[in-house]
Amino acid sequence: LELSSPHPAESKCVVTLKSSERGWESNTNICDRMPRASGEGLLPDCDPRRQTTGLEKPAYRKRKNKGLLRFSEILFLRLAMIYLRNIFSGTRLAKSAFRFLSCGKMSEALIAVCQMRSESNTEKNWKTCEYLMRTARDRAARMVFFPECFDYMEMSRRESVENALTEDGEFIGRFRSLAKELDVWVSLGGFHEKCNQDSKRVYNSHLIIDSSGNVVLKYRKLHLFDVDVPNEVSVRESDYTLAGEHIPPPVGTPVGMLSASTCYDLRFPELCRIARQRGAEILCFPSAFMINTGMAHWEVLLRSRAIDYQCYVVAAAQFGKHNEKRSSYGHAMVVDPWGNVVAQCSNTEPSLCFASIDLPFLQTVRKRLPVMDHLRQDLYRTATVCERLDPHLGKESYAFAEKVIPKSCVFYSTRLTYAFVNRKPVVEGHVLVAPQRCVTKLSMLDAEEVADLFMCVQEIERTLEKFYGLSSSTVCLQDGPDAGQTVKHVHVHVLPRRRNDFTENDDVYVALERHDKDPSDNSWRSVEEMSKEAAVFRNLFYQRQ
Repeated sequence: LELSSPHPAESKCVVTLKSSERGWESNTNICDRMPRASGEGLLPDCDPRRQTTGLEKPAYRKRKNKGLLRFSEILFLRLAMIYLRNIFSGTRLAKSAFRFLSCGKMSEALIAVCQMRSESNTEKNWKTCEYLMRTARDRAARMVFFPECFDYMEMSRRESVENALTEDGEFIGRFRSLAKELDVWVSLGGFHEKCNQDSKRVYNSHLIIDSSGNVVLKYRKLHLFDVDVPNEVSVRESDYTLAGEHIPPPVGTPVGMLSASTCYDLRFPELCRIARQRGAEILCFPSAFMINTGMAHWEVLLRSRAIDYQCYVVAAAQFGKHNEKRSSYGHAMVVDPWGNVVAQCSNTEPSLCFASIDLPFLQTVRKRLPVMDHLRQDLYRTATVCERLDPHLGKESYAFAEKVIPKSCVFYSTRLTYAFVNRKPVVEGHVLVAPQRCVTKLSMLDAEEVADLFMCVQEIERTLEKFYGLSSSTVCLQDGPDAGQTVKHVHVHVLPRRRNDFTENDDVYVALERHDKDPSDNSWRSVEEMSKEAAVFRNLFYQRQ
C-alpha cells in the first residue's frame, strides 16, 4: 500500500508498507476509510481509486472475512504506526496514516459530491438524485452536494420560467423527506424558484437541508451571467432570473461551517472573504459551467478560492449534453485549504466523489499562514449589507440604553441595526436608527457595525423620501453629551425635509437639540400613535416578503 501526501514543508513524502499476500487486498473498504481530504493522492495518480470513479465502474474486490484482523496483521499495523510517528512526527502524512491505520469505520466528516446531467424531465432527474443520495449514504457520507439545475435543464427560457418550483412544493419535499429518512444533510445547489412578484423571471435558489428535513439556509444567486459580444455570443441570465438580495451567514453542518454560493458567484472573491470573516470553513459552489469556460477557468478558480481563503471548496457540477443548445463541463471536485484537488468525479454521469473534511488540517494551514490576520483593514475593508429581518418575527422589545422600545414601534431591523419612530419628532417622518449593541460613541462600533448602520441609514432615507415625495433629508448623529446626545446609545436622526419647513435652514439643528429637553412639554406621543406610524413604515420595507 502506498501512501503519499503533499505537505506545506515538503514537496512529497512516500511510505511503502508491505505485508503478506493475504494481509492487504485491494478493496474499496480500505480506500473508503482513508481520509482523502487529508492529502491529494493518498493513492498513486495511476490508481483509479485516487479520484472516485463513476457509478458504472466495477467496485474493487472486497474481503470476504470482515471480522477481526489476525494477530500478525495487527502487530504489523501497530509497528507501522510507530514507525510513521517516529520518522514523520508532526507531518500531515503521519497524522493521515495514523488515522487510517487505527480507524475502524469511516470518518464522520465524509461528504459526497454529485455530478449529473439534468434534462427537461424533472421526474427522471429526481430518480437520478435519489439514486445518488442513497448511494452516498451507503458509503456513510454525512452530507451530499448536488449541482446547479438539479431540478431540470430546459431548452428555452420560457419553459424554464413556466416550470418553476416552490420551496414548499412536492418536488423539494421529496428531498426533505429523503434527507430525514437517510439521516443525511443535503445541499440542493440551485433550483428554479417561482417568484410571485415577477411572472417572467425566477430565482436561482440554493437550499441547505438538515438531517431532519428542515431548510436551514436559503441562498439566492447574487451574480447573474450577462455577456453580450456582438456577432459572437449573447447570454443574459437576468432576462429570466432575479438576483438575490442578501448574503446569508455560514451555517453549521456536521462537516463544518458552510457558506453557500452558486456557479458564477465563484468569480467574485469578495463573497469568499465575507464568508471567511463570518467563520466559514467550507465554500460551496454548485455549478453548470459551460465547456469553454470550464476548460480554461474551472479548476483554477476553485483552487484559487481555496488557497486565498484557506477553506475547503466543494463544487458539484453538471456534466455532458443536456439538449441541443446546452452542454456542461463537469469535473465536480473537492479542494482542500492548501489548494490540492482531493477528490474529483470521473468523466461520466451520474457519478460521485468522496472526501473527508479535515478541520484540524484546516486550522493548521491557517495557523502556519495567517493571511487573514495580515489584512490592512486600516486601508481597506469589505462592507456588507446584513439581511433585513422583520421586527415582528424577532424579539419582543429593543434596548435603547436604559429605555425599552416595544417591537411595535420598530419598523426596520437587521442582525446589527434597528430603526424606530420618534416619540417626539421634530418633523413628520423623523426616525432614529441605532446599532443593536449598546455603545455610547461611534468609535466603539466595529467595522461591520459601522458599515451596516450607515447602509441602513441610506436605505431608510431613500425609502422615506420616496414615500413622502421629497428630495432632501437631514441626517445627524449627536456623538456624546456635549453634542446634544440625551440617550447614551449611539443613534442617527433621519429627518425628511420640506421646502421652507424652518425659517432658517440651520434652525433644524436648534430644534433637534431642544426638542426632548423640556420636561413640562406634554406633546410626547403615545405608544399607540407611534405603533400606527411604524406599521406604515414597516410595510414600505417588508411588503415584498
